[in-house]
Formats: sequence, C-alpha cells, structure tokens
Amino acid sequence: MKSSAFTLIELMIVVAIIAFLAAIGIPQYFKYQAKARAAEVAITLASLHTAEQAYYAEHGEYSDNLNGDGGIGWKPEGYHGGGKTENFFYTYGIDSANSQEGINYFTGKLEAGKDGLTGSQATKDGFIAKATAMISGKVDTWQIDENRKIEHTQNGID
Repeated sequence: MKSSAFTLIELMIVVAIIAFLAAIGIPQYFKYQAKARAAEVAITLASLHTAEQAYYAEHGEYSDNLNGDGGIGWKPEGYHGGGKTENFFYTYGIDSANSQEGINYFTGKLEAGKDGLTGSQATKDGFIAKATAMISGKVDTWQIDENRKIEHTQNGID
C-alpha cells in the first residue's frame, strides 16, 4: 500500500509563500486603512466648517461652543459620549480655556486627548478646528479654517 503525505520541505515552502504574500499585503492594507481615515477627517471637518459658517451668517461671529446651549449645533455623526464605542476615529474640536467633552470637542474611537487640539480657536472673524488621533504611536493632526482650507499639519500615518 502506498502512503501519500507532504514532506517537511513542501510544508516549509508553502509557509514561506504565505509569509511572502502577507509581507506584501499587510502594508497595503494599512495604507488603505489610512486613506479611509483621511476621508473621514475631510468629510467631518467639512461638516464642522458648514455648521460654523451657518452660525456666522446668523450671529456675525464664530464659536468654539460646538454643541449644547448657545452652540453651533454640531457634533460628529453618531456621537455617543466619546471613546471606544464611537463610529469615528479622530478627536474633533476647538480648544478653549474650559473645553468640555461633548461641547467643545468630541473624542473618537482612538481616544486621542484634547491636547492634540492645541492651536485651534474661534474668534469673531475666523476659526481653526482640528482633528487628531494617535495612529501607530504617532500623532496625526488635521485642521480646517473659515476659508475651508483643510491641512494635514502633522502626519502620523507614514
């Protein structure tokens, strides 16, 4: 009776091929994931810009109060109080002296603190809103201003 089985060499070749394919595929997956997160940032910051412009048209000034009483009436889609349960990844907002979660900033799934929003502001004549996240141990920061200029100010994706 003839017995058929794989040899150790054949199994090692199969493992080597799988490792090679994974080495090629995994970095591509992370690039794809980074592009998806960049799209999230652009869309969310654009909606924040639209809300600020509507508030400006009505009140003649911009506000750092994004949600709640006297705010511009904006929060990220599906906001539930901040943290890992959110559907968005970045922390969005405008830093102010007494910033509060759910009013001035909104913490996303990656749980970046409001420290990454430093430099954002709202004045009578303009605003800068930011989005920040820790991706692979690096800070990734985006911003938008009253002219709808979106900038990638600190690249943490590479």
